[in-house]
Amino acid sequence: MPDENDGREETYKLAALDTDFILGDSMRGARFMMEYSKAEEHLRAKKIISTIVVFGSARVREDGDAHQAAVYASAREFGRIASERGGALCHNGGLRENVIATGGGPGVMEAANRGAMDAGAVTIGFNIALPFEQEPNPYITPDLCFQFHYFAMRKMHLAMRARALVIYPGGFGTMDELFELLTLTQTGKAPPIPVVLYDRAFWSRIINFEALFEAGMIAEKDLDIFEFADSAEEAWESLVSRGLAIWPADA
Repeated sequence: MPDENDGREETYKLAALDTDFILGDSMRGARFMMEYSKAEEHLRAKKIISTIVVFGSARVREDGDAHQAAVYASAREFGRIASERGGALCHNGGLRENVIATGGGPGVMEAANRGAMDAGAVTIGFNIALPFEQEPNPYITPDLCFQFHYFAMRKMHLAMRARALVIYPGGFGTMDELFELLTLTQTGKAPPIPVVLYDRAFWSRIINFEALFEAGMIAEKDLDIFEFADSAEEAWESLVSRGLAIWPADA
């Protein structure tokens, strides 16, 4: 089969078919737009209007130590509870609300996606291309399993439909996402949403939020942006009490 350029220079290629051009520095803005649009198109096709985002460590294992096993079990239970009660099962005329969304990897993310699958609901994985740790878990709805190159665009999709946020124990990545969402709320750049940190003992040991207030780094009211929970049921009840909108199951 003859070359499509028929011996001509690379400049003769159609721009849309020229991968070297598309992946070049000058097209970074276009690649941002493409990463936004591809995921957005699929989410709209699935009629997903809102999500509950679950963050937590990729290193947690179901068969890990006692703490890891408890965290995994709770995240799985929460994924099931939220999917059964929140509207992800299409009670609202085919629209899906409060669909579980995660970073798509193993650990806590796997557990939450797995719980949603246990409930028979669709569930989203926003994966990121990384040299380690990040492989899609098998519990994501296949056509809602996305991969991003840019952290910024991945974060945008995690945030833009989020109606609530549940943070399980995690490391740098989990804290990055946690503080970004807290900052969006604190600064008014995003509507306030319920935020729950699972495992009070863990988070109180890792981050002294009260010390931030005492040092004048945050306002006292900023401590009310989130609250703690020590079980999946308590986390769900906290979201509801803090204003999570739920479509009636019999609607």
